[in-house]
Amino acid sequence: MNDEDMAAGLDALVPRLRQFVAVAREEHLTRAAEQLGVPQPTLSRSIARLEAELGVPLFSRPGRSVKLTRHGRLLFEYSERTLTTLAAQLRLLAEETDPARGRVALAFLHTLGTDAVPRMLRDFRATHPAVRFVLVQGSADMLLARLRAGEADLCLTAPLPNEPGIVTRKLDSQRIDLVVPAGHRLARRRGVRLAEAAAEEFIGMPPGHGLRAISDELCRAAGFEPRIAFEGEETATCRGLVGAGLGVALLPALAAIDADPEVAAVRITAPRAARTVGLAWVADRPLPAPVAAFRDFALTYRDRLLH
Repeated sequence: MNDEDMAAGLDALVPRLRQFVAVAREEHLTRAAEQLGVPQPTLSRSIARLEAELGVPLFSRPGRSVKLTRHGRLLFEYSERTLTTLAAQLRLLAEETDPARGRVALAFLHTLGTDAVPRMLRDFRATHPAVRFVLVQGSADMLLARLRAGEADLCLTAPLPNEPGIVTRKLDSQRIDLVVPAGHRLARRRGVRLAEAAAEEFIGMPPGHGLRAISDELCRAAGFEPRIAFEGEETATCRGLVGAGLGVALLPALAAIDADPEVAAVRITAPRAARTVGLAWVADRPLPAPVAAFRDFALTYRDRLLH
């Protein structure tokens, strides 16, 4: 059988697969027809056409019963398994798209995982207690890649991407501070122009992280290129490196930083230092009901996600 014949065979088999399996299980056309809710002559003609299109007999017909032939047993073994697997996957699909019990795959930055995202999930589940979440954390580039690939339904990120096919909505702004060791010359300042730190060694996140792009742009706006001494994947690591006296860092204003006695967070007076945090999703991809419900809920967090 060549590829064209195989494709034609599949076209014939797939719509009749359930009928074939029912007859094979019952070994009786009338009982199978009753189970399927079709007239017995219609089922007989359908099986006969299937045998003719495949070119092999699937059943022998001793008396009123039917028995699988060797070819029929071969087809039945895989057909039954396929139908069972398909039914299980359809049940899973129904569960995932159920507005009350479905699943949301949410991607978000590490810096949003300590307070903002847990608070948002808590408030959403007050009215949708059975909705399940798959949480994905990582760099901005990685999160957007997961979103494009369909591995994430929604993405909380900063800065907001500007690319075709991605819808974005601003939720909130978050101040960026200059974080210095507790004994640093700038530690007791209430505010500082970022240009005053031009000679410092900086600790930042690796390229591909949204915060790295924002930090580099802030330094350029202040008239210098930052000298990166160390790179850390998370803000906690960067804060620890600053506390050890290994450099300064541009980090979001976070309660954990304010509570750390080893570092001081100094407000930047120039240039304006903040990042826009928002929600992103793929424009032409229909959102299942639970995802759409969470998206609409998240948009109500505008201007209060980070407060």
